[in-house]
Amino acid sequence: MAPELKRRRVTEEDSVTSFPKNKIKVLLLEGVSAKGIQLLKDDGFQVEALKTALTEDELVEKVKDLHILGIRSKTQVTRRVIEASNRLLAMACFCIGTDQVDLKAAQERGIPVFNAPFANTRSVAELIIGNIVGLSRRIGECTAQMHRGAWFKQAVGCFEIRGKTLGLVGYGHIGAQVSVLAEAMGMNIIYYDVVPKLPMGNASQVSTLKELMGKSDFVSLHVPNLASTKNMIGKDEIAQMKPGSYLLNASRGNVVVIPALAEALKSGHLRGAYVDVFPVEPGKNGENLFTSELRGCPNTLMTPHVGGSTEEAQAKIGEEVASALLKCINEGSTHGSVNFPEVDMKPSGAAKTHRVLCIHDNKPGVMSSINNVFTEAKANICGQFLNTKGDIGYVIIDLNEEASAEVKSNLTDLESVLKVRVLY
Repeated sequence: MAPELKRRRVTEEDSVTSFPKNKIKVLLLEGVSAKGIQLLKDDGFQVEALKTALTEDELVEKVKDLHILGIRSKTQVTRRVIEASNRLLAMACFCIGTDQVDLKAAQERGIPVFNAPFANTRSVAELIIGNIVGLSRRIGECTAQMHRGAWFKQAVGCFEIRGKTLGLVGYGHIGAQVSVLAEAMGMNIIYYDVVPKLPMGNASQVSTLKELMGKSDFVSLHVPNLASTKNMIGKDEIAQMKPGSYLLNASRGNVVVIPALAEALKSGHLRGAYVDVFPVEPGKNGENLFTSELRGCPNTLMTPHVGGSTEEAQAKIGEEVASALLKCINEGSTHGSVNFPEVDMKPSGAAKTHRVLCIHDNKPGVMSSINNVFTEAKANICGQFLNTKGDIGYVIIDLNEEASAEVKSNLTDLESVLKVRVLY
């Protein structure tokens, strides 16, 4: 734990007992779905919803009085932003990815971060299938010609996808759904993953990326944003692909070396490509001109990071993430958090109890000090759930209401304790 964070004492608002919901301030950016917004409003929170992202400087000012911050994929929540906050109880990414948030800095501040890892998988999978068909039939070029008033009907370079081999790099939730849909359309499915994965249908796992690249007519990427996946598809990997094959990427923008892809398309080594994510993307709609080496490349379909942008997916994401935030604020649950110890304890059911939420350093002797506080207060503990992750420990304790004020005060005084909240 950084020394400057250890000097930060728990504020009165951090420790307040059952802080009024109408004073809990929520900021949601980038057009979070109306369903998610309404769930938070219906629970009594103050909700401000903006359709755009914010810059780091703008967010530093906005975050100071916030209790909950919700974003999608554009807004970058840096360490500077997180350290500018003094009331944040939770953050949420209304999308799959969380690499736009400094998760370590959030953990050090005792701020759990939530996301929706499954809600838009179908939308992305359907988009991939649609673009496999679009590439094989040169739909993009046909459409562009017709918009220019040209009529060129031909079958040369157009193919059925039935009987072709689809290679999936990454066989997680999205990759597996693509597998099922593609097989139903008559494709043969192979996949490569860093860990063994149970195949869906008749799909089969190959042992190396090189083997997959050499056997596939279509290669679709479905990998997370990790150091090991940055630039994983470059000039050498593209050279391993079958001549006349296709590459699709709707995973992360830094997975493919774009100049190498553009070169392969222009040379004819690849017959086409579909790209939804890019290394550098404009911050807001219409704010900057989109530039890429892929502009003007033959049979190249591009979309502006819309993999999960369907009304169904956004509604489901809004519902899923807002529900996680409500459980976090109302019950102390961190189930589903990506950077925090997962703790989810049902109310004890005992009469006249309060719930203490204690975030603390994960090091030897801390729980002994915490338990001494309960002993000295003669607290009657009705339920307790502790978990740790990295440098942080998190414990929920249900106890008799008579002891909660003393427990809260004494826990706050412990050097090893970062935050205390009490619910009733």
